[in-house]
Amino acid sequence: MASLTRSVPRLTRTAVTLARSQHTLPPLPYAYDALEPSISSEIMTLHHTKHHQTYVNGLNAAEESLGKFQSAGDIKSIIGLQAALKFNGGGHINHSLFWKNLAPSSSAETKVPTSGALYDQVTADFGSFDNLKKEVNAKTAAVQGSGWGWLGFNKGTKKLEVVTTANQDPLLTHVPIIGIDIWEHAFYLQYKNVKPDYLNAIWDVINYKEAEARLVAAKK
Repeated sequence: MASLTRSVPRLTRTAVTLARSQHTLPPLPYAYDALEPSISSEIMTLHHTKHHQTYVNGLNAAEESLGKFQSAGDIKSIIGLQAALKFNGGGHINHSLFWKNLAPSSSAETKVPTSGALYDQVTADFGSFDNLKKEVNAKTAAVQGSGWGWLGFNKGTKKLEVVTTANQDPLLTHVPIIGIDIWEHAFYLQYKNVKPDYLNAIWDVINYKEAEARLVAAKK
């Protein structure tokens, strides 16, 4: 088993470890209608129960196949599973982060910080939260097709940086602080093809306390 594990890429080796248990859909930390009017109840319900559940199901199926191919020593088939593991695994990781990334607009979590670690870092790296929002929105809106816009912490530069990933690729180059889903299923029923309206509205439900907790953990 050890020699087989060494012979396949890192992503697959990670999946070998994860394959020991079934993944489940995490519950939302708020009601489906709690993010209105920024994100409708219909979108949240479909996004969580249908789209995220599909990634969970796909990941479990891929890992079940992985276990069988492992037992058979079928390296070629193991390598062939990488795309499914990356897509469904990334979808599960990204959405699990995304739900915690949000909070009802009336909650204390969505108040823009005026002090603290996140405030200090954003001020140092962007000058203000308004500048941060403009850069995140511009780069996220420019994603062609489906993907994600991220505010990530670069451990090398010790700075917050705006980056994007395609499809369901997870953010690996930075520690995710805030992520915005720019797949059409995240906004189209409500905002149609007007991405800027969705991106402007989502900031009213960003959970800044969660973002600060992630930043503090990333800097340790």
